Amino acid sequence: MIYFANPKSEYIFLKKKINKKINDVLNSNSYILGNEVRQFENRFSKYLGLKYSVGVSNGTDALILSLKAVNIKKGDEVITTSHTAYATIAAIVEAGAKPVFVDIKEDDFNMNSAELKKKITKKTRAIIIVHLYGNPADIVEISKVAKKNKIYLIEDCSQAHGAEFNKKKVGTFGDLSCFSFYPTKNLSTFGDAGIVCTNNKKMFKKIKFFREYGWKKKNIGVSEGYNKRLDELHAGILNVKLDNIDKFNKKRILIANKFLNLIKSKKILLPQKNNTKKHVFHLFVIRVKNYI
Repeated sequence: MIYFANPKSEYIFLKKKINKKINDVLNSNSYILGNEVRQFENRFSKYLGLKYSVGVSNGTDALILSLKAVNIKKGDEVITTSHTAYATIAAIVEAGAKPVFVDIKEDDFNMNSAELKKKITKKTRAIIIVHLYGNPADIVEISKVAKKNKIYLIEDCSQAHGAEFNKKKVGTFGDLSCFSFYPTKNLSTFGDAGIVCTNNKKMFKKIKFFREYGWKKKNIGVSEGYNKRLDELHAGILNVKLDNIDKFNKKRILIANKFLNLIKSKKILLPQKNNTKKHVFHLFVIRVKNYI
């Protein structure tokens, strides 16, 4: 059996550390937005090379809060790729906007930046670029298009923890970036969790308000808000696993390289490697030619 993902294997490898962390959290008497969350936010920001991160309930909510932070409203258009997880579109619809789709390139399954320009209208307010399967999209060119048209750029990095474009980590090119830590992700916990990252202090503060009822202090609301918090247990597990993300990605790349070297069938189209990108192989996606 070849699994698409096997989170249990990571648990077995890190069992002592994860069990100790869970025990520490359970005995801390602090379970929501405590030291583990703050530590993970700071460490993940440092890992990416950004100033701010806000831990949230899941990757979908990370996208929803990011869209709200850039003031997406009903009737606005948000451009994204035609080939992505359902959550990307669900977030756009939940924010009240209309999703506008751009087709993908054949070589990496990511948004075709040449087609992007044709989709921009007066109603376009944001672009959500997805780094699919762990392979960075054409983020530099897409960033140029967003800046030229004064459109917000949000990176959906839910399948691309640790991936790089020109030796710079994805999640550091847009106005905001969103990550999921669902159990099958490259960096994962054993449940739902997510994070929003940015260098923009104003957006950082907005998202912090949004994730917990709009509170400035407990029970003192200053803005629109929700309940979309990251809890201490998942943050604690993520603190353990963050130490190993590069090691785990290295193993994924090693296995992918074996597949690339050993699969010789002309009927199978393999993923293409690119020297400007660090593909972290969340999935090893092949195409099969139709010989009917």
